[in-house]
Amino acid sequence: MTKPFVAVLMGSDSDLPVIESTFAILRQLEVPFEAQITSAHRTPAETKAYVQDAETRGCAVFIAAAGLAAHLAGAVASQTCRPVIGIPLDAGSLQGMDALLSTVQMPDGIPVATVAVGKAGAKNAGWLAAQILALQDAALDARLRQARADESQSVIAKNRQLQDRLAND
Repeated sequence: MTKPFVAVLMGSDSDLPVIESTFAILRQLEVPFEAQITSAHRTPAETKAYVQDAETRGCAVFIAAAGLAAHLAGAVASQTCRPVIGIPLDAGSLQGMDALLSTVQMPDGIPVATVAVGKAGAKNAGWLAAQILALQDAALDARLRQARADESQSVIAKNRQLQDRLAND
């Protein structure tokens, strides 16, 4: 049986610098993924074909990133019943608000889980996809829990450093 994977789609190659953050989280957590540049508007037939093919090959979660009208996540969600996470990108004069509203305003029955605009959203999309997969993968769940514990310890250590510095000033 094929190991479940995450499919990361972006509307343009200009989205790649932000989406590298998604890749980093997925790599850190050892989550298999693949990536595609595809457009809801410029390549709708290819987008549909990719989503359908990825699902048959074991894709468990789709992540779709786009700016401006940001219809990619909705186009993906219309083709699958797998979870879809939308990353609205800051690609225009409205600083991502257009993409956010396009991603979050989905019709009843075609849900898209929407994360923050930009790089923070790209990271959280990776975390959320891993959390979804961890429901059926105990080893991934353990890696997620360890990553959270490591982050907590990092914050605690930084606070100690700050307190020590303030005490010595």
